[in-house]
Amino acid sequence: MFFSITKILENKKYNTEFRLHIKEESQNFLEPNTLEELVKKYSQFINFNIYLWKSKTVDVEESAEEEEKKESPVEDEEGKVEEASQEKPKKKKETKTVWDWELVNDTKPIWLRKAADIEEKEYQEFYKSLTKDYSSALAYTHFQAEGEVSFKSILFIPERAPSDLYRESMKRNSNIKLYVRRVFISDEFEDFMPKYLSFIKGIVDSDDLPLNVSRETLQQNKLIKVIRKKLVRKVLDLLKKLPKEKFEKFWKEYSTVIKMGVFEDPGNRQRLSKLLRFQSSNHPSDLTSLAEYVERMSERQKVIYYMAGTSRKEVESSPFVERLLKKGIEVLYLVDPVDEYCMNSLPEFDNKKFQNVAKEGLSLEMSEKSKQRIADLENDFSETLKWLKEDALKDKIEKAILSQRLTKSPCALVASAWGWSGNMERLMRSQTYSKSQDPTQEYYMKEKKVFEINPYHPVIKAIKQRVNEDKSDPLALSVARLLYDAATLRSGYFLKDSADFADRIDVMLKSALNLNPDEGAEEIEEDVEEDLPPIPKEEPIDLDTYVPHFVKDDEKTKKEEEGKKEEHNEL
Repeated sequence: MFFSITKILENKKYNTEFRLHIKEESQNFLEPNTLEELVKKYSQFINFNIYLWKSKTVDVEESAEEEEKKESPVEDEEGKVEEASQEKPKKKKETKTVWDWELVNDTKPIWLRKAADIEEKEYQEFYKSLTKDYSSALAYTHFQAEGEVSFKSILFIPERAPSDLYRESMKRNSNIKLYVRRVFISDEFEDFMPKYLSFIKGIVDSDDLPLNVSRETLQQNKLIKVIRKKLVRKVLDLLKKLPKEKFEKFWKEYSTVIKMGVFEDPGNRQRLSKLLRFQSSNHPSDLTSLAEYVERMSERQKVIYYMAGTSRKEVESSPFVERLLKKGIEVLYLVDPVDEYCMNSLPEFDNKKFQNVAKEGLSLEMSEKSKQRIADLENDFSETLKWLKEDALKDKIEKAILSQRLTKSPCALVASAWGWSGNMERLMRSQTYSKSQDPTQEYYMKEKKVFEINPYHPVIKAIKQRVNEDKSDPLALSVARLLYDAATLRSGYFLKDSADFADRIDVMLKSALNLNPDEGAEEIEEDVEEDLPPIPKEEPIDLDTYVPHFVKDDEKTKKEEEGKKEEHNEL
């Protein structure tokens, strides 16, 4: 091995110079603003300072020589020297353009420092510099990951959700910027963060990833998937540890996308379920977590009850929650459109299954005495239940049973365990794609429901008595169908034949007022209108010779003006 030693000259500068020759059509890359943008985008955080030769305008005062020249004494006609004014005039300023080297990458990579050495103010300043957001971040996490891939990262939760939060989750660009050895690589990763966490902003810096690769190559790199998994876990841990006040702010802004994550991300479903908050019958305004609900459950309660609707008022007045509220059992109120989707994706929480009270399968704890009473009632109402299924509501219901959930309402229409509740059906009808012929949707729409009746309600008792006396009683038949229509609406379903429902209401009103059901509105004679003059027949228009009225008017005006000019010339 051969080598040589040479003495370094102290007065000589040693460096590397790169000369780039730009094509004529690419001269825009020589613009200082363009160069500055490129440096800040790709090399903002590298270890070496980058300076750009830039011009700027400054205000400078006049030079001292010019000022002395203007302030020198002046001789008058007799040769006497006039004293200069004791008060010196104000110095004038002029604008000049100066060129100088300006540091471009002035923001330092704070993620390389220890989190314990960085103050809150520094994190917030870095967040604003990175995101160009005027508001501070709601929360952040700074960590270093090791293992299959090592990287450093700072992730931020913006204080406010963007106005296009749901559209942003569908964008290709990510709010996470990937750096390799402090050099920016890309923020165009479709799967770098899941869609429901698209609002998270921050950076990831790794020394393990290749520097000279394209975005497409990195997209397929298995290390990206490892990084994604660790980022998601860190964000969920951050949310879990947020103080109550901050979490309430977060939930107000981002609750819907977190609920979307429950059915989009099976791997983190249980972690996300711990973040969920819902309204509850336990408190008129405060939200409750699933963990708090389970903690308040009695030992005999085996499931978590919930009811979905468009508003708290609607679900509170629903017939499905009547007995539960009367017994003091807490019910979760799901009033966000995405809530029921979310719950349908959760099989259980803390070994407690969920029960939609608008679906069949509701079973309440009963004493032996209560069970015997129900058995006696079922035997007593057997003919009525059979009549409802086979005669009055034939081809409309799956079956008719006695209800355990009703206390005030006469009846309710209940979905099967795998069917759509009234709220879900309403949501599916409102979807933009509901106009298309979807076989699955048609199946759920046509699925027959369970007709539950309240054996203690006076109307149901009256129907039972009439059916026992005469199964072909027309009034019992009409009332049963009217109850079915009312239950359809009260249970949140769409009434297919609203005109027939209105007709039955009309008949019942006449009966209540002791009127003849067949009696219609009184007919009156219509006034005979006088014969109007016939509309004059217009001649057909010849398009080849037709001249619009506004053109004729313009020509007429033009001729009048020319006539006035001729008269003026003659005068």
